[in-house]
Amino acid sequence: MLTFAHALTIAMETLAEGRRRDFAPLACVVLDRGGHILALLRDENASIYRPEIAMGKAAGCLGMGFGGRELAKRAAAMPMFFNGLQAAFPHGMLPVPGGVLIRDADGTILGAVGVTGDTSDNDEICALAGIAATGLVADTGA
Repeated sequence: MLTFAHALTIAMETLAEGRRRDFAPLACVVLDRGGHILALLRDENASIYRPEIAMGKAAGCLGMGFGGRELAKRAAAMPMFFNGLQAAFPHGMLPVPGGVLIRDADGTILGAVGVTGDTSDNDEICALAGIAATGLVADTGA
């Protein structure tokens, strides 16, 4: 089970990693496997709508069962299908890196992280650091 303590650690460490690397200000959302927000942190200097963008990254991963990198590949191969998913997903979806599934050691999906503010690749780097801080397993879809 993904706990509030896990989620808070992931969010705090994700933003801390961005600061350590001197990335642009980030926002991070951690969702449980039902898509409910457990933690949402936004750097005070992050631009407007960053929480919504982070939500789209995380919710897309949960809704499809793949990390952001795999979603990006599939979206490129099936653009009409992924365009249609925008209406089906209540929080939208952004099929890009920066959306990362959270798994336990057995591979069970526990939730997802969405990070935004810098490049998608840098967002993903920070999400991986946040998840690693909990000892859980990150799944980018790569």
